[in-house]
Amino acid sequence: MRGLAKKLVSRSLSISGKWQQQQLRRLNIHEYQGAELMGKYGVNVPKGVAVSSLDDVKKAIDQVFPNETELVVKSQILAGGRGLGTFKSGLKGGVHIVNRDQVQDIAGKMLGQVLVTKQTGSQGKVVSKVYLCEKLSLVNEMYFSIILDRKSAGPLIIACKKGGTSIEDLAEKFPDMIIKVPIDVFAGITDEDAAKVVDGLAPKAADRKDSIEQVKKLYELFRKTDCTMLEINPLAETSTNQLVAADAKLNFDDNAAFRQKEIFALRDPTQEDPREVAAAKVDLNYIGLDGEIGCMVNGAGLAMATMDIIKLHGGTPANFLDVGGNASEHQVVEAFKILTSDDKVKAILVNIFGGIMKCDVIASGIVNAAKEVSLKVPVVVRLEGTNVEQGKRILKESGMKLITADDLDDAAEKAVKALAN
Repeated sequence: MRGLAKKLVSRSLSISGKWQQQQLRRLNIHEYQGAELMGKYGVNVPKGVAVSSLDDVKKAIDQVFPNETELVVKSQILAGGRGLGTFKSGLKGGVHIVNRDQVQDIAGKMLGQVLVTKQTGSQGKVVSKVYLCEKLSLVNEMYFSIILDRKSAGPLIIACKKGGTSIEDLAEKFPDMIIKVPIDVFAGITDEDAAKVVDGLAPKAADRKDSIEQVKKLYELFRKTDCTMLEINPLAETSTNQLVAADAKLNFDDNAAFRQKEIFALRDPTQEDPREVAAAKVDLNYIGLDGEIGCMVNGAGLAMATMDIIKLHGGTPANFLDVGGNASEHQVVEAFKILTSDDKVKAILVNIFGGIMKCDVIASGIVNAAKEVSLKVPVVVRLEGTNVEQGKRILKESGMKLITADDLDDAAEKAVKALAN
């Protein structure tokens, strides 16, 4: 359910506020982890190793790259645009090609520092690892990806004989060069499918048969690991006439965590919103936004409607938070802890329409949360549905200073006014 909620919110309420980070229904892993995974499936990748300290950097240079004169040093964060990013320390670029005697110096300037890119927001992300790679001699750069496509109801391979820049730019500049090959999810990829992709890539010297096999291996990886996206940019052709995944981004379906335990063990919670990590631990559907009104609602549709109507009244939602239909008092308490941990939250709106979820459970949770959390912001509560009278009585007898509302419109208006006061 949490994955479904993220998917719904990510494509619906962009007017409700700016994302603190891109929200999708997926697990995102680091580049070095993706390269290791592709290597296991027989995909050609550059020789590389991830390191987290300067001692590890020195060992890697001596043991893994004894004969290399140049190396690529790549900062590892879960965001795109690293090459054009800037460290808060002043260092320009999160990817550098340097002589071997400069590797330790540049890695030292990256490790432990905050890198800001077009996808991280102004807060940036801390670089805990750098990925050291061999420098390849590339003679051609192409674009390759596999996504899940609604129109064809299955995997779709997208390829372009030009690469190294964003697919959006490629689509704008070279729309005729982009090919799309839908794959029958039941039959799997055929030699004919793979050949169409290779023809679209139009490698200059790489062996056609080997290239077809590489495409089939990439699809096999996509299918067997429950990928939602596999993007290689660039898929490069080397001076030795090989196709190599020079850079890669892989996302995996959260709903497949139960059968992809090895892959989901790669999750790096230090790169995720800590509020979302805390919410996931207690099975709450939470997505952080940039607004000032914290929302606690039951049901994804009602939560999105609540965010919309807050925006309509001139406010901005601080989050999407769906407690679901069978939340316990403990989950409600934890939800309040998450909401109040956000310094941007200046008011809280609780909007519950009790069906399966009972209003008295929510009310008890609010009262218990007030005992554990210092509520310093106004709380607007709208309760309706199952056990609503019991819920209202619990809140009234608690002695808490709450702002009650009759309906959703009234609740949103009062939340925005409370924010102004």
